[in-house]
Amino acid sequence: MRKVILDTETTGLDFRTGDRVVEIGCVELLGRRITGQRFHAYLNPGRPVADSERIHGLSDDFLADKPKFAEVAADFIEFVRGAELVIHNAAFDVGFLNNELGLLEHDGIEQICGEVIDTLRMAREMRPGKKNNLNALCSEFGVDNSGRQLHGALLDAELLAEVYLAMTRGQNSLEIEFDSPAVDYTAGGTRQRPPLVVLAASEAELAEHARVLGEIVKESKGHCLWRDLEGAAPV
Repeated sequence: MRKVILDTETTGLDFRTGDRVVEIGCVELLGRRITGQRFHAYLNPGRPVADSERIHGLSDDFLADKPKFAEVAADFIEFVRGAELVIHNAAFDVGFLNNELGLLEHDGIEQICGEVIDTLRMAREMRPGKKNNLNALCSEFGVDNSGRQLHGALLDAELLAEVYLAMTRGQNSLEIEFDSPAVDYTAGGTRQRPPLVVLAASEAELAEHARVLGEIVKESKGHCLWRDLEGAAPV
């Protein structure tokens, strides 16, 4: 499945009050490989960037000669069409992009693309009670973000691609591991299974498991299926 990691920068927080997109950055993933294919555009929003400049560093003077969204819309749509989008805090970016597309009477992101994956929601489920902004996730998953002094759509999309791959590592059970030992079959067709290896959790791992369950209980107001199952009588 082709995925596109996407980020935007804007003039403010609410397109409903007239805020517009000033930068779009997209990075392509095929399977679990960053292909090097990118879409990137700075945009003239047709209004002052105002206080948002301190977030993304893009000034009115810098954006003055950049294209309007209408001038890059066709190329953007072509790049993302049919892909699954991976976005951090997806509702924000999708809202702004749908506003830009709607002003041109184009279909919305949901019609152009496939599923939209929100990595903020994923992170909150994986790390309840912790900070889950991009910097925090880079730190958690060992992604080098030392070059990120300001927000930037393309840079943030590149970092999010690395974070997403780290967050979803181990979820690809259908991938073949070619270096695994082959399973033998006898002449009569009986499969000879390799010996089963059981690894017991260490005390430290058990303690960490208990700590994580405690956080889940706290976040879910006392509901934790794993705790319920652990307390159930064996059948």
